[in-house]
Amino acid sequence: MIEFHKAHGGEASIMVTKVDEPSKYGVVVMDETTGKVEKFVEKPKLFVGNKINAGIYLLNPSVLDKIELRPTSIEKETFPKIAAAQGLYAMVLPGFWMDIGQPRDYITGLRLYLDSLRKKSPAKLTTGAHIVGNVLVDETAKIGEGCLIGPDVAIGPGCVVESGVRLSRCTVMRGARIKKHACISSSIIGWHSTVGQWARIENMTILGEDVHVCDEIYTNGGVVLPHKEIKSNILKPEIVM
Repeated sequence: MIEFHKAHGGEASIMVTKVDEPSKYGVVVMDETTGKVEKFVEKPKLFVGNKINAGIYLLNPSVLDKIELRPTSIEKETFPKIAAAQGLYAMVLPGFWMDIGQPRDYITGLRLYLDSLRKKSPAKLTTGAHIVGNVLVDETAKIGEGCLIGPDVAIGPGCVVESGVRLSRCTVMRGARIKKHACISSSIIGWHSTVGQWARIENMTILGEDVHVCDEIYTNGGVVLPHKEIKSNILKPEIVM
């Protein structure tokens, strides 16, 4: 991107990505050959292009002089001005892109990332008799005997996964502990949290930092805020404050 920016000689570069449904986003209308940005169209009703802002910018310091000292949207105010002055260029992002602002999208993004690792750096992925599909385990994590892990699982630094645990489509963040025979799928386990023995966590359950799920508890989705202890089942998705 730096090479692209220096080559075009303009004032700013933005990374764009192709999407299947451009009508859900703000579309960047650009010259396909040079990358020069003509204009931005917010959630177009008619097809004007399929490139959207991927949120990565490379700016000359002079761009800062165009931003007034007040709350400003660089996308809605500054970039259109630079584009009108023929100084804004867009580069199409090589590889995959996705907005992971929602937990469900984060889990999908993890799958895309692990797929990418499989293609580009397969040695980084964890292998073994207890691993199914794409799994990333930090070297400082400890995994017990008789576990089945994967597909699409990431286990962070210092985690402890005790024996007989089943993990699929989930992220276990730094310092978490998963006790014996727990089963976790399609969920995010926050930093330094604990999941009790024989507990079942599924359906996009999100545990914040330092959450403790007691033994044999079932959670069917929902969000648990930090520093909570879960002593009873969560039968339908809800926010535990």
